[in-house]
Amino acid sequence: MNLRTLRVFVEVVRQGGFTQAADIVSLTQSSVSKAVKALEVELGVPLLNRIGHKTELTAAGEIVYRRALVLLTEKNHLLAEIDALQELKGGTLRIGLPPVGCGVLFAKMFTEYRRRYPQVDIELIEHGGNRLREFLEAGAIDIAALLVSKDDAIAYQDVRNEPLVVVLQADHPLAGYRQLNFKDLHAEPFILFEEGFTLNQLILAACERRKVSPRITARSGQIDFIVDLVTAGLGVAFLPRMLATKHRHPGISLVPLNEPHTDWRIALAWRTGTQLPPAAIAWLELAKTLAQPKE
Repeated sequence: MNLRTLRVFVEVVRQGGFTQAADIVSLTQSSVSKAVKALEVELGVPLLNRIGHKTELTAAGEIVYRRALVLLTEKNHLLAEIDALQELKGGTLRIGLPPVGCGVLFAKMFTEYRRRYPQVDIELIEHGGNRLREFLEAGAIDIAALLVSKDDAIAYQDVRNEPLVVVLQADHPLAGYRQLNFKDLHAEPFILFEEGFTLNQLILAACERRKVSPRITARSGQIDFIVDLVTAGLGVAFLPRMLATKHRHPGISLVPLNEPHTDWRIALAWRTGTQLPPAAIAWLELAKTLAQPKE
């Protein structure tokens, strides 16, 4: 069964006969008749009652006709979306990014996207992961960069997977360790991100599994300030390795965090079952090319 045969059948029904349908699909009457007969043989049931020069749908024919209309409509939508994607000359990309890591991961991607699609408007909002998820679920944005979680309502496309490291003052007694876990850090004051940052949830969930109750001494939404607080001796912090390395300086030490289920796995997310606009589809396709997920 193929869509061309289904279209021939649909036109026979619409036009009320083989001769009229043949003109529409640019085939001979004989070819149209053979196509319908082949469809009937394939399905094992008659689809049309032939009465003189007229045709009537059988019960099975009614089902095939109804389903064929849906399939042919979907085909037209598919082709239209591909055409729009290939000739993207307008529309709006509505995207939400978290402050943590968005520059490292997405700055070059925005530059390339703008080069390829200069006529697409970009609406960018920046919030912590919890707030971005709310915007996504409400339909206020089409795509968000989120940490991956188990949620059937959200579809994901991986961007990066990074382990966390502990950021300590350079002369901290634990700075020479090869790795640390939350038992090792139970007495240390924690410097976390502001409320609403999903990374906090990873850290606190891991502490709970270790039966550690962390003492949170400060919060910030800025990585630079968090690193400055560590340098000043206020406490220890936790960052994805790639971001910690970017902010490394002689005043701090980085030690791998040895805790299960704490990887910073960031992905582009959208609502399951949503028909994404061409501008968003183009972003996802570009991300496949430029993003390099790390394990």
